[in-house]
Amino acid sequence: MLRYLTVPVTAFQQNCSIVWCDQTMAAAVIDPGGDLPELLAEVDRLGLKLEQIWLTHAHIDHAGGTGTLARERGLPIVGPHPGDQFWIDGLAQQSRMFGFPPAEPFTPTRWLADGDRVQIGESVLAVRHCPGHTPGHVVFHSAEIGRCFVGDVLFAGSIGRTDFPGGDHDTLIASITQRLWPMGDETVFIPGHGPESSFGRERRSNPYVGGT
Repeated sequence: MLRYLTVPVTAFQQNCSIVWCDQTMAAAVIDPGGDLPELLAEVDRLGLKLEQIWLTHAHIDHAGGTGTLARERGLPIVGPHPGDQFWIDGLAQQSRMFGFPPAEPFTPTRWLADGDRVQIGESVLAVRHCPGHTPGHVVFHSAEIGRCFVGDVLFAGSIGRTDFPGGDHDTLIASITQRLWPMGDETVFIPGHGPESSFGRERRSNPYVGGT
């Protein structure tokens, strides 16, 4: 069965998630934005074999540590969707703009598209392309445990920003209502920032998408 641990990283307190198969102890890290020593210490503490990096999107707080981690550990980079290529190209500029350590450049080993699947050990997750916050944003859905790792698409009580280049409010709302809600009200999501919530709770009470 899939298990996960969420570790807030960087000054932005971005929710990096370590996910692993409890049968094989093979692990992936979702959105390693920074603070790599802390992340790797948790991997070691849990006795995991880190095998992959998965990216929801390429904003600096989610992708800033990706190039370094991939190089140091020889890991494949899976995701995001090709729509975020320009954000990857601009990581060095993002680093300077937001006061992050310099981000090493990288090229994803595998780009993702809507309907793809990713696998770690015996656990398989479905990929949905959910643009709006960024053009290439994807989410990772584990039907096995009723969890979805949504990056900055949706938050408890809020939604992702759409005022960055490539963002679009109507597109984001469509991603939430057409791609996330069908996963079911009971599905718990792990957002890129802040506490977990469920799709049902947000459908009922989120002021941006409630009642949709």
